[in-house]
Amino acid sequence: MTDLSINLNKIALIRNSRVTEYPSVLAHAKMCIAAGCDGITVHPRPDQRHIRASDCYQLANNISVELNIEGNPFAPAMKSSRGDVSDYPGFMELIREIKPAQCTLVPDGNEQLTSDHGFDLIASGEKLKPVIDELLALGVRVSLFMDPDIEQIKLAAKLGAHRVELYTEAYADAVLHNKNIDAVLKQYIDAANAATEVGLGVNAGHDLNLTNLRQFKSAIPQLLEVSIGHAFTVDCIEIGLVSAVNAYQQTLGKKT
Repeated sequence: MTDLSINLNKIALIRNSRVTEYPSVLAHAKMCIAAGCDGITVHPRPDQRHIRASDCYQLANNISVELNIEGNPFAPAMKSSRGDVSDYPGFMELIREIKPAQCTLVPDGNEQLTSDHGFDLIASGEKLKPVIDELLALGVRVSLFMDPDIEQIKLAAKLGAHRVELYTEAYADAVLHNKNIDAVLKQYIDAANAATEVGLGVNAGHDLNLTNLRQFKSAIPQLLEVSIGHAFTVDCIEIGLVSAVNAYQQTLGKKT
């Protein structure tokens, strides 16, 4: 079965548009859990543009499902520009203190609007290895955000990661424009099969939605987890939070 992890970044983004704690990230996490999601994902960045360090601590202490914290392991500590918001302690310091069930390492910079590429492990693998070793020592499951590149995925296994999260924007874009869907999907199938062959679990995320998820899940039966946030938030506006969780679980083949 494929787990549904709900990314709450957009809830935090709405909250941060005002000097307020409303809407509450934790309250929405609990609503998603009550509706039947399998996990919660957050992606804190040093500028705390959406998820803040304080959200991560609060979620870690108050939710009953797996917490997946995403981010750049080399993101440094940063002082907050708002007096009502605590400082960002650095990504790895967050992980050391919280020890989430899963840590998804992502090669994003603070200047990026959103994650837009996977790791180049030929270039960064040596630097990343001590980070992965530390996470393993902490007992945290390690997932690397990766493009559907077979050779790169093989390197992820050599570095000791437990899983890869396939960056699915190319697939979502192919479906959106109804162009080269079969060819693009085959890249993901081949990448997932390669991951399985070298002992890696397969996660996926980025621009997956109710339109494109079913085909992706059907093509990659070994898919362990999908992380969905942007589309989920839009679906919540259109059909409500509980209905959105149910719709995604049904698309993944689960009874609700």
